[in-house]
Amino acid sequence: MFEDSLIESGNKLRTKRLSTTILSFFGQFMLLGVLILIPLIYTDALPKTQLMTFLVAPPPPPPPPPPPAAAQVVKVVKIQSDLENGRLRTPTKIPEKVQMIKEEEAPPLMGGGVMGGVPGGVPGGSMGGVIGGIIGSTTANIPRVATPQRVRVSQGVSTGLLIRKVQPNYPPLARQARIQGQVVLQAEISREGTIQNLQLISGHPMLAPSAIEAVKQWRYKPYLLNGEPVAVETQVVVNFTLSGG
Repeated sequence: MFEDSLIESGNKLRTKRLSTTILSFFGQFMLLGVLILIPLIYTDALPKTQLMTFLVAPPPPPPPPPPPAAAQVVKVVKIQSDLENGRLRTPTKIPEKVQMIKEEEAPPLMGGGVMGGVPGGVPGGSMGGVIGGIIGSTTANIPRVATPQRVRVSQGVSTGLLIRKVQPNYPPLARQARIQGQVVLQAEISREGTIQNLQLISGHPMLAPSAIEAVKQWRYKPYLLNGEPVAVETQVVVNFTLSGG
């Protein structure tokens, strides 16, 4: 019986503690909510001066100081000129004072100089100085350019001077071998028109001796340069064709 009473009393104590804890929790929650809502409802109680200081913008910076006054004023003077676009301009008024320009007198002629010559020239010079003397001189001898002893001309020019042409003999061995073509020779034509210093440039060896023997007999008119006959260097071409015999 005694144990039953203790168990029942323990159950009652636990039930009371649980209910008390729940009530205390809700009471504290309600008190905390009231403390939070009071400042939001009653805003007049907040300090207005402190809030206004946070919302007002700072004042603008002071303006810069004015620049110092110019110590000296430079006056611009417009200078009038008598030149306009490189040409003399007609004056608008007569100047008060006109200055005469004096030209220096020419020094007297010394040592038999010529009037109008170059100062400091040689006595007995000519009018107009060195250039004028050369142009005005009629007795000046112009040196004559020496005529060259030998000139080089083209094959066409030398062909036009040819007055005697000997046809070469066709070598029998070359004819049998059916060899044909051109033989090019370097020749020198003397002042009298004869052939000198023949040299083979190109051509078949079997045809070259016959071509050289024939060209030695050719004759040309003298080539004149500045009215004088001169020797000539040129090329001579000899053709060998089977159809021409």
